Amino acid sequence: MAKEKTLSPSKATAVKTIFRCFELLKAAGGELSRKELLSQMTSTIKFDENEKEILKSNGSPRWLTVFLFYSIDANKAGYLLKNKGTWILTPQGEKAMTKGPIELIDSASTIYRKWYSENKKLDSKLEETGIPKEELSKEKEDAVTIALVKQRAQESITKHIERMPWDTFQELVEALLTAMCHFVDFNAPKGKDGGVDIIAYQDPLGLIKPRIKVQVKHYPTNPVGPEPIRGLKGILHQGEEIGLFVTSGSFTKEAKRTARESNIHIRLIDGTELIELWQSNYDKIIDEHKILLPLQTIYFLANKE
Repeated sequence: MAKEKTLSPSKATAVKTIFRCFELLKAAGGELSRKELLSQMTSTIKFDENEKEILKSNGSPRWLTVFLFYSIDANKAGYLLKNKGTWILTPQGEKAMTKGPIELIDSASTIYRKWYSENKKLDSKLEETGIPKEELSKEKEDAVTIALVKQRAQESITKHIERMPWDTFQELVEALLTAMCHFVDFNAPKGKDGGVDIIAYQDPLGLIKPRIKVQVKHYPTNPVGPEPIRGLKGILHQGEEIGLFVTSGSFTKEAKRTARESNIHIRLIDGTELIELWQSNYDKIIDEHKILLPLQTIYFLANKE
């Protein structure tokens, strides 16, 4: 405890946010979407006014900027993996947790400094965070800036999807499948659909097996549990069909396990992955469908690592 009192404000913020991040990931079975992770951190960590202050340099709270800054160390140390929109706690990271919050940060920073051996004196906009100058680097500043831009972009896209009527969301899923070279044969109208919202094939005539039965749930705030997954499985014919379950929100751990253990292949796509698939296939989407979720591409200089 005595050591904690000597920490600078920025280091104290880093210690509590990084360790809480690790705790939340561990409790969730090792991984969480970036959106869910930050949401849980916001609701379970008590921040003071200094930490909640919005920084002029990037328009984000000080605590978030500091957290993302030090998460780079954890990532470089192999404690955390960031796979698109998913954050993953590695076995090394879980082992590092036993060191305690302060030693966890220190060990990650030591590994990062070893990797980034040349510590150049650079003008940094992040100085207002209170992070010591010797910790600042252009590489880290760029990474944090890009992470914050991506975060705000993700939030705006997610909010746009959340406001969609259910039938527009279903149309969005159909447009994505079409862009991914599937041939949609059926898109259920409003009302009872027998558990199938979309039927798609791998060829125009539907001769190539298996065909895809798609269940679409526009539940942006309520995680999908195992029962709907079992319901989809119940209408699939083994060897002839596979299932695709798409939600605008997320899936519970039980739902993921149910799909994983099914003897008939069922693929789950949550809101985060749906956005990523829309982004990666955007150039294949026809203009008529792009208006469902219009995007603009911005290019950053790639990291040299």
